[in-house]
Amino acid sequence: MDLKNIHIGALIKQKVGESGIDTARICNFLQCTEQEIEEMFASRGINTEIILRWSKLLKYDFFRLYTQHLILFAPADKDGTDLLKKNYTGLPQFRKNIYTREVIAFILELVHTGKKTKFEIIEEYHIPKTTLYKWIQKYPEFSVQKQTEI
Repeated sequence: MDLKNIHIGALIKQKVGESGIDTARICNFLQCTEQEIEEMFASRGINTEIILRWSKLLKYDFFRLYTQHLILFAPADKDGTDLLKKNYTGLPQFRKNIYTREVIAFILELVHTGKKTKFEIIEEYHIPKTTLYKWIQKYPEFSVQKQTEI
């Protein structure tokens, strides 16, 4: 999956196909027509309330896709602090270092296929050196899988 260019409509359509939910049920749940559903499938961006409804209907957190995008492509400041921590806000603060298995697999694939060096990953994605080395030790199945494919 390309987390850099998220096409939410296509991803929702894929999940609908996998779930096998009837179109009539979708229309009823989202309170829209089949035409509007097709327009959503074609759309790169969808209103957050609609994404929330899709997430509930399909029992899949579509917002997590955007969170993973932020983790990979919106790194922390050079001094290790987020801009949000500098500005006091009443909004909830979330840790950016919660990596999903998919993100770990993506990073380890880059290392094991030689597309990026460990240093490049540490610099580009701002993943701590110790974290990267722990992943390499903790998830040997990713390296074994990649070596057998080569």
